[in-house]
Amino acid sequence: MEMLLVLLLLPVLGSCSDLLLPLDCSDIHNQPSGVYTIYPIGATSAIQVYCDMDSLGGKWTAFQRRTDGSVNFYRPWDQYRLGFGFAAGEYWLGLENIFHLTQRRKSELLIDMEDFEGNKSYARYSSFSVGSESDGYRLHLTGFIDGGAGDSFKLINGMKFSTFDKDQDTWEGNCARSFVGAFWYSNCHDANPNGIYRWGADDSLYAVGMEWISWKGRAYSLKAISMKIRPVQPTVTPSS
Repeated sequence: MEMLLVLLLLPVLGSCSDLLLPLDCSDIHNQPSGVYTIYPIGATSAIQVYCDMDSLGGKWTAFQRRTDGSVNFYRPWDQYRLGFGFAAGEYWLGLENIFHLTQRRKSELLIDMEDFEGNKSYARYSSFSVGSESDGYRLHLTGFIDGGAGDSFKLINGMKFSTFDKDQDTWEGNCARSFVGAFWYSNCHDANPNGIYRWGADDSLYAVGMEWISWKGRAYSLKAISMKIRPVQPTVTPSS
């Protein structure tokens, strides 16, 4: 009888344990910015991420970080699906993880960027989600808020993700191959955050750098860029 009781309680205990595991950085409290472990799909899905606890109220989960060119971002579909790099430096969290995070919680998006002169800027979107792999990890993006960078994502809402070996853009060519990156390209890009890491102003090669053209133009490759998400905070209606 005692053994039967323990067996009956196991699913309940397991569920309670899962509830204590952080799904994303918003579940990590009173800690500085840095690397933490989250569990996007439950107890067996542990993955390290960089949590930005400072920008615009903090609690941001970075799914992309470029800081110094130490990691090659010109990679095939399977690596973009699963993720690569190191949370303490440059990395891509993985489309499958981004899909699960944005399906489980309604999310907003922040893109922080910096140029080689020390200037910083950002763009923010009040709604961001990624569809399933069967739909090409299609991007859903609305609610632009300007932090000085302008809106270089304005043409990519509804686009599928493309890599050099999986072309899902709307251009007759292959955007990922032509511009040496991987992204939600349309026809092709006004932003190329996963492009080649270069050093500022350089027009010797066209549009292959880490560009955000509404801020720095077509021939400027950024020093740093990071894309991060946070659950949308519920609107509190004042009591009458």
